[in-house]
Amino acid sequence: MKKWLIAAVVITAIVTLQQSGVLNVLSLDGLREGQAQWAQWQAEQPLLFAGSFFAIYVVATALSLPGAAILTLAAGALFGLVQGTILVSFASTLGATLAFLLSRYLFRDSVQEKFSARLKPINDGIARDGALYLFTLRLAPVFPFFLVNLLMGLTPIRVWTYAWVSQIGMFAGTVVYVNAGTQLAQLDSLKGIISPAMLLSFALLAIFPFIAKAITSWLQRRKVYARWQKPKTFDRNLIVIGAGAAGLVSAYIAAAVKAKVTLIEAHKMGGDCLNYGCVPSKALIRSAKLAKQMRHGEDYGLESHTARFSFRAVMARIHAVIAAIEPHDSVERYTNLGVDVRQGYAKLIDPWTVEITQPDGQSERLTARSIIIAAGAAPFVPPLPGLADVCVTSDTLWAKFAELDHVPARLVVLGGGPIGCELAQSFARLGANVTQVEMGDRLLAREDVDVSTYALESLVHDGVSVLTQHKALRVEDGNTLVVEHEGNEQRIGFDEIICAVGRSPRLSGYGLEDLGIPTARTVTTNDYLETLYPNIYAAGDVSGPYQFTHVAAHQAWYAAVNALFGQFKRFKVDYRVIPWTTFIDPEVARVGLSEQEAEEKGIAVEVTRYGIDDLDRAIADSAAHGFVKVLTVPGKDTILGVTIVGEHAGDLLAEYVLAMKHGLGLNKILGTIHTYPTWAEANKYAAGEWKRAHAPQGVLRWVERYHRWMRGGD
Repeated sequence: MKKWLIAAVVITAIVTLQQSGVLNVLSLDGLREGQAQWAQWQAEQPLLFAGSFFAIYVVATALSLPGAAILTLAAGALFGLVQGTILVSFASTLGATLAFLLSRYLFRDSVQEKFSARLKPINDGIARDGALYLFTLRLAPVFPFFLVNLLMGLTPIRVWTYAWVSQIGMFAGTVVYVNAGTQLAQLDSLKGIISPAMLLSFALLAIFPFIAKAITSWLQRRKVYARWQKPKTFDRNLIVIGAGAAGLVSAYIAAAVKAKVTLIEAHKMGGDCLNYGCVPSKALIRSAKLAKQMRHGEDYGLESHTARFSFRAVMARIHAVIAAIEPHDSVERYTNLGVDVRQGYAKLIDPWTVEITQPDGQSERLTARSIIIAAGAAPFVPPLPGLADVCVTSDTLWAKFAELDHVPARLVVLGGGPIGCELAQSFARLGANVTQVEMGDRLLAREDVDVSTYALESLVHDGVSVLTQHKALRVEDGNTLVVEHEGNEQRIGFDEIICAVGRSPRLSGYGLEDLGIPTARTVTTNDYLETLYPNIYAAGDVSGPYQFTHVAAHQAWYAAVNALFGQFKRFKVDYRVIPWTTFIDPEVARVGLSEQEAEEKGIAVEVTRYGIDDLDRAIADSAAHGFVKVLTVPGKDTILGVTIVGEHAGDLLAEYVLAMKHGLGLNKILGTIHTYPTWAEANKYAAGEWKRAHAPQGVLRWVERYHRWMRGGD
């Protein structure tokens, strides 16, 4: 009750001041009107005037009244630089502390109690780095000072810490504003506006945020690196840990700009994509698709035949494809490009030193000005009893299945995401009896419901038994998966079981813990891909937020350029236009928003849909199924997202990726010539559907009348 009484008093005071017109003096017009009276009062009673000004400033700050900046300028005009700075510095600190205490007394307990779980990370951060965080806010005022006062009052920072940090942090800004006020007071004509002193004051106001940012950055770096001894010289400009997509591109860029770079890989060059993911899975998909086409030869006017093949030969082809692409990512190629490639396990010793443990057990240490962590990710195997002993993953199945003479007769695939769907469909097409188990409501949960439905129908058509809302519990006897559905247990026998429920970034073994680099599900980075240490970067699957090869390569450019040239210019990673494709048949490709995401985020969209069953080339290829769905700003042709389901969807999507990247709308796509008959025409026809829906009916009615008149008025 007492708190609400105090809150009522404060609110009443603010309202009373507002209605009385007293706050009018806290404006440029108010100061101008009362300037003569203030000057007279100051001349007659200088001490009383200074004390009154101090009190007004404290009250204005404590009650979070508007006009603190005006009062600061006024202090310079009335008292000069030295006295004005002293008055404002202490008055602003006292007022800010009172506002802080008022917020703490009235609101902290209730806010902390209501949002305790959400506020815990913030409280922990304030307890650990509260002084530095507050100093940053005071030095480079991103938020208004009154908000800082009120919000910091809700945190556990100590009052004394808040007061002295505020005093120091606001001092530089106070000097700049008071100095500007002294120059304003000296203006006696318009010519004074362009005086050197006046220009200098405004220049200081303009560049102060940049100076403050530089000082803050320097202080943060000083604190982060405090316990480490920086080498005087470095062996390398850049060390890259991991030779997957992100690591290879980073090393390539560094070598291209003549930096001395070392690339460290513990396993195979090319990373997961070449050896276990994108390349082998697409080779498998191609063989499986051909097997299906042979069984359905009548669709093409041919005789249908059951594909006769050696499963061992199919797997051998997959490994041959990997071998054919390997030279692109080989040690020899990157060595010739100027990259120092090392085989071994890398571990961070300090922010500039990496220890390399070679396969023979020997080790060496190299220093580098910058380091990029590109360690990738590994398949996640849930801790279900018996599962880890018998399952294969998207990493291990290629070696194990290459030893089989026949496709597994009974195959269970855990997971309804892109990897699980691709593998389930492919092995079913090669003759396996596939059961796909998904704990969620549907396949491809990140896509729209209509896309998930299409994927389900396609997999079922190819013989996959899809079990959604089935939770895997355990493996019994090494060949039986026990699942739960609607409270009942079921048993599914298998010869092989593939675990494809997701991938986890490789975070352990690289010394991250020893350096205190934060990790959650990924390595924590900022917009520039910097970790806790500004000279250590992370890119690719290990940093997220997308686990795609093309995103890893995209991030690598930013990581490498920032690592090598960040002292001149840093670049924030651009995630605005990220495409992805699930290579089931028909393919599912998307860029930007889906309908599901738009609804979740409350974004208004207009949906345009074109059915590929109407596309001439699709009909000619006996693949007339799927659709192009485009989300636009209502009433405009601005593209917000595109989903394509159909053959070659991943290739068709590229046109929309380019359009979104460069701000091109559907009208531009419609006005572009597309070769006939091609699949790419689907994009033009989708744009045409949008245009037809936005045809100016009123104008067309007048045009119709014009044509009637031209025919002679019939």
